[in-house]
Amino acid sequence: MNVTFYRRELVPRGPNHLSGKRNRDKTVHYQWGRTPASMKNPMRFISRGIGKDRRLTVDLLAILFGIGAWLGINSTYVQLPLLVGSAPESWNLPSYLVVVIQLGNIGPILYTAVQRLKSFRDAYLIVGLLLVGAGSAMATAFVYDQTVTVFGAERSVPLFVTVFGLALVGCTSSVLFMPYMGRFRDIYLITYLIGEGLGGFVPSIVALSQGVGGNGECILVSNGTDSPPQYTNYTPPPRFGTRTYFIIASAILAISLISFLLLDRLKVCRKEYAAITIANGNSYTYQTKTPGKAGDSGETETPAQEDTVARISRRNYLSLMVLIGVLCLFGNGFFPSIQSYSCLPYGNVAYHLTVTLSSMANPAACFLAFFVHRNSVRSIVLLSLLTVPFAVYAITTAILSPDPPLMHHTMGDILLISCWTILMGLISYIRLAITTLLRVEGGQTLVWVGVSTQLGSLIGSLLSFALVNFTDTFEQYYPC
Repeated sequence: MNVTFYRRELVPRGPNHLSGKRNRDKTVHYQWGRTPASMKNPMRFISRGIGKDRRLTVDLLAILFGIGAWLGINSTYVQLPLLVGSAPESWNLPSYLVVVIQLGNIGPILYTAVQRLKSFRDAYLIVGLLLVGAGSAMATAFVYDQTVTVFGAERSVPLFVTVFGLALVGCTSSVLFMPYMGRFRDIYLITYLIGEGLGGFVPSIVALSQGVGGNGECILVSNGTDSPPQYTNYTPPPRFGTRTYFIIASAILAISLISFLLLDRLKVCRKEYAAITIANGNSYTYQTKTPGKAGDSGETETPAQEDTVARISRRNYLSLMVLIGVLCLFGNGFFPSIQSYSCLPYGNVAYHLTVTLSSMANPAACFLAFFVHRNSVRSIVLLSLLTVPFAVYAITTAILSPDPPLMHHTMGDILLISCWTILMGLISYIRLAITTLLRVEGGQTLVWVGVSTQLGSLIGSLLSFALVNFTDTFEQYYPC
């Protein structure tokens, strides 16, 4: 059964985003199919007053809902500086986890296949996924340091299983959570994406307060006369352990679940839907006309003008789909796998700061997009080219491990941390710019954005896993 939502409201006159018939108060009827000023000129939107054109309750719930999308995976990444020190996989652990995370793509694949056979209400699946995420984070707190013997070698199998549960949430969110938010007015898509970015910021803040204990120290353990002295690497403990960290992550995911239930059920939230026709699942279309309505004077107004949103060409559409896939190939697949080789030769502190600040760069990029959004293909291409020198430096430091440039120099640490932070921030910003640019194509386009995102991430993870584990391209640094 299809349900059509119509919404009309009066907004101040302004360029580029209004259509319809002017009334006696010099206001016009808002055409929901068009891109509002909040997406094109956020500063003008804020100058009118944040509370006048949106529901702050919906904003808050959308942000908290978005936090739960990738919080579990981001929490795992920012714990890597502590996990690699105790895991049997050592520096190769990130490459294993990246592959495990990409196995979570079975979620969106199954979802897409089932939706083609029989549509169902996506809210039920979202609730189930968030429950899986909260449970997996809690389980990680108690099994992260346990191992299982596989083919004669110790492996962190329990950790891989719980991370897979967290990955199901993150991977499926790209084709489920974001399209779900597409039924709301487009200003709430931005707040959702800010929340999704905060899913990296919040774990990073907790990780910064946790600390990493400091850089490793070589401790003399044996100094016999008949044998050379033996040293062991000792790293001071953090302020609180990994177990406490993942318990906190589980609590945040529970809050995200509650927020979604409110977002889906509260009438005040449903009033913020765009004028759309919603079928089961996340398939919906935006209305291009608003029905006539009798005015106060008894006269009947003419229907609003048809939607005249400028849609991008097919060539640019396909180019943006490929570009976001390539960005995710590196940003979600390749770079996280080699980051340990790029950073750990500079010390645990440098690795810790790189991971946490890179995660914080994601919400910072989303927040920046809220104010200086550049809705053009040309600007997206230029920003993509800007990432190249930072990517080259990051890859170079990883390849030159265990002796990267400026090792044991403060300037080397600063360059490394700055490079990774700017690189991941640019990738996050460009992905958001592409997503908002393609949003006007409708809900199914956002699904294909998610598919391109996960496909690129999968290719990047498989490529990096092969290079890290089956070649001598990257070498580990041994301080003692």
